[in-house]
Amino acid sequence: MLREKVYQMFILGTEGGGWKDALKLALGGMIFFTRDIQTCEQFKSLVAECRKRALIPPFLSIDQEGGRVERTENIHGGKKYLSARYAFEKGILKEQTTAIAQELKEYGLNLNFAPCIDVNTNPLNPIIGERAFSDKPEEVMEAEKIVSRTYEKNGIIPCVKHFPGHGDACVDSHLGLPEITLPLEEMERLHIAPFKSAIEGGIGMVMVAHLHCSCFDKEIVPTSLSENALNYLHNNLGFNGVAISDDMIMKGVSEFYTPFEACVKGIRAGLNMFIYRNSTPEIIDTIEKIAKLAEHDADLREKIDKSFERIIALKKQL
Repeated sequence: MLREKVYQMFILGTEGGGWKDALKLALGGMIFFTRDIQTCEQFKSLVAECRKRALIPPFLSIDQEGGRVERTENIHGGKKYLSARYAFEKGILKEQTTAIAQELKEYGLNLNFAPCIDVNTNPLNPIIGERAFSDKPEEVMEAEKIVSRTYEKNGIIPCVKHFPGHGDACVDSHLGLPEITLPLEEMERLHIAPFKSAIEGGIGMVMVAHLHCSCFDKEIVPTSLSENALNYLHNNLGFNGVAISDDMIMKGVSEFYTPFEACVKGIRAGLNMFIYRNSTPEIIDTIEKIAKLAEHDADLREKIDKSFERIIALKKQL
């Protein structure tokens, strides 16, 4: 059962092929990318296969924000939904979110890594930009409520991202570790405010970014693996849902730690789930090594038990 609980803490992609056996061992979920989605029927078949293989019903997830973060362009013939900012500005956010939710439901998906509720305060931000609804926290909060409620109403779990706020970054965390040097009061007023609002509204999943925030840690550590940042999320903000990492192959974390080191550090810090865009032998081996370590590590085992409880509680909402 301990091994199954550890597998539940991972969402993996298809690249590498390990997902097929991992689902039988209680893998927590799958994430799909453009490479996985060639035609509507082919993708439905892939999703159905994942569901059939799974020992425990999995999260079947995607990044479908609209604009430049969209995975279904092969099906849509290159046509895209509007970005979050433009859909919000044009007043069609609810209509567009409804369309996305219904499409994802048709494929058999149940989790979308959206909305992006970063407040884009840095005009030179290389990764957020029009993915953010606004550069004003109150407008981001308004938009988040529209999107999250619409997804929930249509049977899709929303995941707000990227806590504690990627909007002031000047580095793409796919390529390196951005450093945010704002004091905590400023972070709370501008960037954490939308997450506080979403948590008060009952959001079930929060994605934690690979950032170094000096207000949480003086030493260089990604917030995704930071005990201080995750304690703040769970305790100060009262978040009782699932805290999930951004993709763990991103350089913002992978250039500092091996997968095993990163995952153990993340679990100890209070992270509940990990995303890997692949399912290579290295990632499967990492899961197995964590399960073996936890057999003789009571503290790690307790953290795994708590994460498992949160994951299953969220899945029961489906």
